[in-house]
Amino acid sequence: MIIRYQADADLNQAIVTGVLRREPTINFQTAFAARLAGVKDPEVLAIAAQQQRILVSHDRKTMPSEFATFITSNQSSGVIIVSRKLSVEVVIEELVLIWAVSSAEEWVNRIAKLPL
Repeated sequence: MIIRYQADADLNQAIVTGVLRREPTINFQTAFAARLAGVKDPEVLAIAAQQQRILVSHDRKTMPSEFATFITSNQSSGVIIVSRKLSVEVVIEELVLIWAVSSAEEWVNRIAKLPL
């Protein structure tokens, strides 16, 4: 199955815009479209999992532990934690590369940090 992304509310919107400009066929839902503003991490993870989307977030503080708790009783489509120190261009390149060379099944219950 093809990878689909979900932007967390904290993700820099320029990343989503840049990914879609670079590869318009990528399905990358914005946090606004998913109505994630103010939604707690466990619910964000549930929404992404329900829609079979890899969650892309800048949240290095709480998301990894929330993800660990979430996958004890649920299946996740995966999480990618993006360092704010990376340039937007590098993040775009890595997300497009992940989309191009891996499948959604490879990301089930997996968490990764960018840069890879």
